Amino acid sequence: MTWPLPHWQVAVVALVLGLLAYFAISNQALRHERDKLQTANSQLSDQLDWQNSTQRAVAAIDEHRTKELNDAKNQIDDLQRLVAAGTRKLQLSATCPTSSAAGVVDATGPRLTDAAERDYFRLRERIETARSQIAGLQDYIRNVCLAK
Repeated sequence: MTWPLPHWQVAVVALVLGLLAYFAISNQALRHERDKLQTANSQLSDQLDWQNSTQRAVAAIDEHRTKELNDAKNQIDDLQRLVAAGTRKLQLSATCPTSSAAGVVDATGPRLTDAAERDYFRLRERIETARSQIAGLQDYIRNVCLAK
């Protein structure tokens, strides 16, 4: 059996229209997928920008507070060297009981023991470290946590 020419043309036109419909539907699905991926990409880019700015803020806080802490420790070390050399003295509020021997004059006034002096400087250093840590945490809360 042979196909008459007009029926053959109708079949080709129907096939072409079917293919066009298939490609149009596929194209629409791909556009929808592309839009979803672009939205996800935009969200990830925004999140990455926020993360980078947060890291820069944290690095700036860390740099500032570390420099401040190192300066304070250097100042404490300088003071400790001056006290050890006798150039500077630690001021204390102390009284000595009067001695029963009237003729003996104490050559030196009240002073800290060497261990107490070391403890004093160690305590000052630890106080400065704690102060710097607290200030750094406050900066972090103010500039990072509450900034968003």
